[in-house]
Amino acid sequence: MPAAKPAAKKVPKDKDVPKEAAPKEAPAEPPKEAPPEDQSPTAEEPSGVFLKKPDSVSVETGKDAVITAKVNGKELLGKPTIKWFKGKWQEVDGKSGARFSFKEAHDSASNVYTVELHIGKVVLGDRGDYRLEVKAKDACDSCGFSIDVEAPRQDASGQNLEAFKRTGEGKAEDAGELDFSGLLKKREVVEEEKKKKKKDDDDLGIPPEIWELLKGAKKSEYEKIAFQYGITDLRGMLKRLKKAKVEVKKSAAFTKKLDPAYQVDKGNKIKLVVEISDPDLPLKWFKNGQEIKPSSKYVFENVGKKRILTINKCTLADDAAYEVAIKDEKCFTELFVKEPPVLIVTPLEDQQVFVGDRVELLVEVSEEGAQVMWMKDGVEMTREESYKARYRFKKDGRRHVLIYSDVTLEDAGRFQVVTNGGQCEADLIVEEKQLEVLQDIADLTVKAAEQAVFKCEVSDEKVTGKWYKNGVEVRPSKRITISHVGRFHKLVIDDVRPEDEGDYTFVPDGFALSLSAKLNFLEIKVEYVPKQEPPKIHLDCSGKTSDNSIVVVAGNKLRLDVSITGEPPPVATWLRGDDVFSATEGRVRIEQRVDCSSFVIESAERGDEGRYTIRVANPAGEDVASIFLRVVDVPDPPEAVRVTSVGEDWAILVWEPPKYDGGQPVTGYLLERKKKGSQRWMKLNFEVFTETTFEATKMIEGVLYEMRVFAVNAIGVSQPSMNTKPFMPIAPTSAPQHLVVEDVTDTTTTLKWRPPDRIGAGGIDGYLVEYCLEGCECWFRSHHPRLDHYGPCGGAEEKAGPPENVMVKEVWGTNALVEWQPPKDDGNSEITGYFIQKADKKTMEWFNVYEHNRHTSCTVSDLIVGNEYYFRVFSENICGLSDSPGVSKNTARILKQGLSLKPLDYKEHDFRMAPKFLTPLIDRVVVAGYSAALNCAVRGEPKPKVVWMKNKMEIREDPKFLMTNYQGVLTLNIRRPSPFDAGTYSCRAVNELGEALAECRLDVRVPQ
Repeated sequence: MPAAKPAAKKVPKDKDVPKEAAPKEAPAEPPKEAPPEDQSPTAEEPSGVFLKKPDSVSVETGKDAVITAKVNGKELLGKPTIKWFKGKWQEVDGKSGARFSFKEAHDSASNVYTVELHIGKVVLGDRGDYRLEVKAKDACDSCGFSIDVEAPRQDASGQNLEAFKRTGEGKAEDAGELDFSGLLKKREVVEEEKKKKKKDDDDLGIPPEIWELLKGAKKSEYEKIAFQYGITDLRGMLKRLKKAKVEVKKSAAFTKKLDPAYQVDKGNKIKLVVEISDPDLPLKWFKNGQEIKPSSKYVFENVGKKRILTINKCTLADDAAYEVAIKDEKCFTELFVKEPPVLIVTPLEDQQVFVGDRVELLVEVSEEGAQVMWMKDGVEMTREESYKARYRFKKDGRRHVLIYSDVTLEDAGRFQVVTNGGQCEADLIVEEKQLEVLQDIADLTVKAAEQAVFKCEVSDEKVTGKWYKNGVEVRPSKRITISHVGRFHKLVIDDVRPEDEGDYTFVPDGFALSLSAKLNFLEIKVEYVPKQEPPKIHLDCSGKTSDNSIVVVAGNKLRLDVSITGEPPPVATWLRGDDVFSATEGRVRIEQRVDCSSFVIESAERGDEGRYTIRVANPAGEDVASIFLRVVDVPDPPEAVRVTSVGEDWAILVWEPPKYDGGQPVTGYLLERKKKGSQRWMKLNFEVFTETTFEATKMIEGVLYEMRVFAVNAIGVSQPSMNTKPFMPIAPTSAPQHLVVEDVTDTTTTLKWRPPDRIGAGGIDGYLVEYCLEGCECWFRSHHPRLDHYGPCGGAEEKAGPPENVMVKEVWGTNALVEWQPPKDDGNSEITGYFIQKADKKTMEWFNVYEHNRHTSCTVSDLIVGNEYYFRVFSENICGLSDSPGVSKNTARILKQGLSLKPLDYKEHDFRMAPKFLTPLIDRVVVAGYSAALNCAVRGEPKPKVVWMKNKMEIREDPKFLMTNYQGVLTLNIRRPSPFDAGTYSCRAVNELGEALAECRLDVRVPQ
């Protein structure tokens, strides 16, 4: 409702009064009582985020208006967004015209924002109600004001003083003639202004849009609309409506328009219906000037000529002005959303506490996010006062909590919670705690140089106090120590002297209580004999047997604390093997204390493995303990990884076990392959493979592949092995067809044949021809290595076969004796010699040793100590070296003389364990319609069986639930949960050693 106009201002009749004497702005309402002369009128008390609200003003036509407000930045998390509105929804911004300008300023010292609205050359159309809105991340507030526009001020005779002037410029005031023509023109303007002002007064201060709404409304709705827009003069409004001649303009597009207003309860849906004359006309819906798009919130329906807009689940944000437009024709309505009353579900409860306790006053209401008002002894409690009063508010859904972290006697009283649908109250009683003495201090009698300890225990661990000796406060010193731990208070006097004798008293702070005791000094002369005690090492095991060992995983930290005793204090010495170790800094170090010696390894490595000895000694004797440290790690990569044969879509992969198993047996292997040139490796097995030969399948013929192998032990997975040489799966070629003898001479035979029916991806490089004598089963290969489809071949010689039974017979020093037997097939030619090569087992790279060796044995020298060698032998005849060699069945291992390795015996660790949840289930709150997941992690050996349950009922083959188990990480996925899916979910893991159970609560909330 527009604000009332201010009282008319009196202008002195003297024409010499300057124009500036009239103030540009006036207060929005006339003061009811004149304030004292020494006190200016006070503005309305600020509330919310406003330190100063904008004032309603009255401005003359053609003059400028400035509206100012101040916003408290301390109440906001960030920079606020400022918007100005005229009426209820019409925003005033840069698009409203050049006459409107805006200014914002921020004072960083006081954190106050000053905002201004400037209106230049005000016109009558600027009159009306305005609203200032401030929005931030966590707050939103608005306030209203009005601008009244008046015609230029006149004298008592109704004439403008400015219009009545003399002609002539630059002359004296009484010179020239009076300009009556200007006065007459000004009178015409004044008469028009009076008529217009009279018309505006007839409108009772009601904006034109409200008159339009009243003209189109039913008579039964007049009172409702008047109440909605704050119209109090109902009699004047009805008289004005009766005089008005309502001309009903028939719409060309609408046969039935929207009702002037609609009302709906929050959470319900409503339908806005119009009827149009032509079903083919395009129609658009608008909300506050913004076009509405179809969605689950807004549903458009076409039923004949009816056009229906359905708004589902109405909220306070839907309280707005709606508009439907067909080309240039429009009709309007306004939707009012009624918020349901907030009821109190769980009221406050009376509480009786002690000073210093934590207090939580809880109330539960029927709506989430509802506004409640807390009151104490009839006075409202606000967040602004919470810092002074040491309380705070907390919201958790429908629960509202008032929290006192450290309650005092002043916090006692009657607390009340008020909502728009009810209220509740409760009493908080705060009492002083009574201090109880649980242990009194006792009299002491001590000897010289001994220690005196006075000790007492009280009921409150927060109570402090002071110690007195003969009425004088005791201060801490080198000999005197005062301590307070929990409920215990101690006074310790070291090296007691005769002057320490006296009465000692403990007085708790804030309590009329004191505890007293007497210290008596006993002087005895004795001769001091130094005490001697042999040193002793205290370990969990004796340290005298080989079983005294410690296992640590590589990369982990080891701290071995060894307690030692003896008098005088013994000196500890550490030995690594036979060498003394004394480093006190670095990765491996020793830390010495009076009664303990610590051996620390920050990140264990393989080289740290060995036997460590600690020796302690003093004049009374010595003691020795030995500990064997074993470092376990992941194994080395497998060795000699190679592909031995390929087929159409398969390949045989062979490798050797790793040389170092990491101190734990190798349990199996993991294999991967990839296409050559690609960076993406594909796993070939998920369960460890225990053999050293693997057949890889499902490969593409003609594509180059590479493969690698990982070794696995109880500690983890090794680094990958070297990649195999690129290989290509190729299908074997079928036999040639239609072999015929075309011609025969004395020394040659001409053969012809056709290509094979099936040719693999490798193609054909040539043909090999073999022949035999009639009646003989021995076949001989032609010395022509490759032939085309036809051609002559002759001669009986060919390459010899490989030598047989290649063996390493003897190894001494860096030498090895290798022997073999001649090949069975000499290729119809004399064996002229043998070609011998060697290879290290680690790399399997072959190097030449002898060429054209005539004997069936040889001695290989200059082998490297610590390596292990394989040997292979090619046979040689007139056709060349054999196609394949004979490889030694055993190896030659070159050992360092004088050293022998005795492996340690240890008991294999039992990895079996009952199921145990490493990560439990956590209570969750999810939104209905959005998929949710419950996660937990379990460990157990053997692998436990997992069962999911809802409300203690097992979840079986239900498509709504998806259960997964990835390496012990258990997940229950729930597709689009509904309120029915809320409840208690549990996960049970069972194996032969036991079972474990994890539970959580799932709540499903329906979005408002």
